Amino acid sequence: MKTRFAFAFELTIASLAGAVAGALAVPALHAQSNPPAYVITEIQVTDPDAYRTEYAPKIAKVNQDAGARYLARGGKTATFDGAPPQGRVVVLEFENWDKAIEWRNSAAHKALIPLRDKYSKTRSFIVEGLP
Repeated sequence: MKTRFAFAFELTIASLAGAVAGALAVPALHAQSNPPAYVITEIQVTDPDAYRTEYAPKIAKVNQDAGARYLARGGKTATFDGAPPQGRVVVLEFENWDKAIEWRNSAAHKALIPLRDKYSKTRSFIVEGLP
């Protein structure tokens, strides 16, 4: 009887350990299949005061609400090859491609495009990151 109880106890512990290991692996596997996405934007500001006061705070809020994380926001740049960036460079990180596209197509972002275009010229693109 003791042998059966010990075996059942060991089987239960092994099953629980397997379930815990599986539960921990699921987020890692999901993350591998859904890598981060990066939106890179070159910004030639044509009206610095209006851009800084009217547009920048609004787009920063839209970006934050969408879960974007600033990796670069202006700052120093240097060109290694090719033409230099035109103006400031902003790099946003999103949880995944779908979140970046959702942000780009959101009503909040689209509403700011005319204001952005009034005070700047931009070139923007998205890049899928590595898992």
